[in-house]
Amino acid sequence: MAKRFILSIDGGGIRGIIPAAILVELAKRLEGLPLHKAFDMIAGTSTGGIIAAGLTCPHPDDEETAACTPTDLLALYVDHGGKIFEKNPILGLINPFGLNDPRYQPDELENRLKAQLGTAATLDKGLTKVLITAYDIKQRQALFMANTDNENSHFRYWEAARATSAAPTYFPPALIERVGEKNKDKRFVPLIDGGVFANDPILAAYVEARKQKWGNDELVFLSLGTGQQNRPVAYQEAKGWGILGWMQPSHDTPLISILMQGQASTASYQANALLNPPGTKIDYSTVVTKENAASLSYFRLDRQLSSKENDALDDASPENIRALKAIAAQIMKDNAPALDEIAKRILANQ
Repeated sequence: MAKRFILSIDGGGIRGIIPAAILVELAKRLEGLPLHKAFDMIAGTSTGGIIAAGLTCPHPDDEETAACTPTDLLALYVDHGGKIFEKNPILGLINPFGLNDPRYQPDELENRLKAQLGTAATLDKGLTKVLITAYDIKQRQALFMANTDNENSHFRYWEAARATSAAPTYFPPALIERVGEKNKDKRFVPLIDGGVFANDPILAAYVEARKQKWGNDELVFLSLGTGQQNRPVAYQEAKGWGILGWMQPSHDTPLISILMQGQASTASYQANALLNPPGTKIDYSTVVTKENAASLSYFRLDRQLSSKENDALDDASPENIRALKAIAAQIMKDNAPALDEIAKRILANQ
């Protein structure tokens, strides 16, 4: 029986450092095999969608090579995160609580995406199957930008990456083009972050995989989290919150954080029950051991963040970047058997 490998990457803003660092380590184990050849599908939401785009988009100068290596993507966060999440001091004066305008302008993010992905490549040209989530605020429905079917495969890579990461209150919605669409009403689509419905896109990836002609193949999933939020919401504090309390930017919009984390924890629970042997336990404190790695079809690598890391989507301070890199290193150390097992299976399948 052939095996099909699917990579799924969560949303999480600057915390994309964590899955990017893990993929750098996995790439070392793959002995030079590019990730677009290692995985039959790569799915991502928000920051995970940016990573998925980078790994599957053809390079502007070489259509056989991916636009980004995992090392390139890690550098995108480490070297450019501070500029992407740079607050405009003038806007801070006229809009001190972030109630009227998005916290950040998208110019720096868009410029980086164009530089990394080019401006022309569309999803149908992807080097492997790719799935990037977003939410259509006009049609009020989820949108799966993917080359698994023709309908939603004609979006430019850089625009798909911009749309999936348009987190409400952080960045304005993205208005992106369906290339070649003649119907004016369908040509331009207003989108926000796919994290509003699939911050962990594992189940979306599973459904898309089942839609392919892979019915007799064994499906193996590697799901990478971005660190789970570490700030509990105290009842005594929350009981008095109204709209401003639940959506307060200075508290990193607790409602959005809760909705995204709630979906991610549910999706990982469901995927484990669906894909792994009965009795398999996976939560944020569980690590994959050498003894149970061989029995798994669904690998989830994530960790509850500690007090050393800021769980905010936009803390790109040097101190937090170092802390996020450190927790990624700890996840890799604790889950080395999972990375070994995934790499072994992929190489054996070539």
